[in-house]
Amino acid sequence: MPRRPIQRLVTGLPPADLFKPAGVPMRQLETVELAIDELEAMRLVDHEGLSHEEAAHYLGVSRQTAGRVVESARRKVADALLGGKALAIGGGAYRVAAAARCCNDCGARWAVGDDDTADGERCPSCGSTQVGVCRGFGPGHGHGRGRMQGGGGHGAAHGGRGGRPPGDGRPT
Repeated sequence: MPRRPIQRLVTGLPPADLFKPAGVPMRQLETVELAIDELEAMRLVDHEGLSHEEAAHYLGVSRQTAGRVVESARRKVADALLGGKALAIGGGAYRVAAAARCCNDCGARWAVGDDDTADGERCPSCGSTQVGVCRGFGPGHGHGRGRMQGGGGHGAAHGGRGGRPPGDGRPT
């Protein structure tokens, strides 16, 4: 029996959980499943420009695992785009970060887990100690090579293999 995958730390759930080609009814489309942790790994590496080693630190896994997760995500996105398939985002082995930190100097944002403390914390982008709890999230927040652009901070960690927080208004 294979061992259970390590839960990856993600900053939040995506604003949309399904993408499909315009003008084609869902019932006519094949669907490619992209896990939440795969999307987070791809966001960190491809959108934020972090190395696999830096992304691994944020996800809480080894560099090799981060690389495998990113490659899997890229293959799935390419399959959906090139094959005219729907891309469904959900599931996977993840937990949502308990809190988010922001750098007051460079604007970087990143997630911290339940056991991380803010005492003496430094910004991973610029090294500043002017770090605090983030207020708000979404477009316009989190400039730079930070952690949380575009999502974040539902607050509770999820057990099991992922899922949505209770009462977030989106279907499971």
